[in-house]
Amino acid sequence: MTHPQSIPSGDILSRIVETKRQEVKALEPTQPQLEVAAAQAPDPRDLREALAGEDATVALIAEVKRRSPGAGAIHVGLDPVRQAVAYEAGGASALSVLTDREYFQGSLDDLRRVRQAVQIPILRKDFVIHPSQVWEARAAGADAVLLIVRILSDEELRSFRLLAEELGMSALVEIHGEDEVPRALASGARILGVNNRDLKSFRTDLQVSLNLAGRIPPDVILVSESGISTREEVESLGRVGVDGILVGEALVRSTNPQEGARRLSGVPRTGDARGSTKVKADPAP
Repeated sequence: MTHPQSIPSGDILSRIVETKRQEVKALEPTQPQLEVAAAQAPDPRDLREALAGEDATVALIAEVKRRSPGAGAIHVGLDPVRQAVAYEAGGASALSVLTDREYFQGSLDDLRRVRQAVQIPILRKDFVIHPSQVWEARAAGADAVLLIVRILSDEELRSFRLLAEELGMSALVEIHGEDEVPRALASGARILGVNNRDLKSFRTDLQVSLNLAGRIPPDVILVSESGISTREEVESLGRVGVDGILVGEALVRSTNPQEGARRLSGVPRTGDARGSTKVKADPAP
């Protein structure tokens, strides 16, 4: 199998979504079987509860991935089970498993194997554009799915979130810019991720999360994603009220992922500025 080595800046996300459209064409006819498999899957674990915690610390979602379009090969020979077990032992509250094959060299089999090896919730990290992918996630044992505001309509955001929750999963609704905050909240997002990496150019800037934290109501779980590698960065996020962080590359590259997870876990969440800038949103059903 070949993997894209270089995608022109500004074209990455559109290329990935186009690939997903082709994958969905093959997946859609299998939805009846996926619904049966979903009913037989192990009971979902509560990602929102895992991130909220009771100890007022910034929860860690540790990611399992081999490569990315922006970074290229990160850890091609990665053993997802060994990596996930190390993260859990290091104090991770949840896991994110990349299941995209073409651009991240992941698979649903990675998720299935990890699900059997750990006790913490698992987010299926992929590019969801069709309900069959939500059913597929639950059938594979996922506890949550990622919904990216930039690639979905308002109707899709809400309906996919509702479907995930009807199946017992959580939905991590992901934004990048301030203009996407109202759409995410209007969709009824209960967990909102701020991706510090621009999915068009794959450049990262932690200031994105720091700037947007005050726009997110305190009853919505706020997760900062991408570009986080030091405890000092987690501390700065905790000071503005971020509830959780999603860390991939820094942990995958670590020679000791358990210690890497421990270093980024247990950071106090001290901020009280959340929701200081109000955004009108429709109530979630």
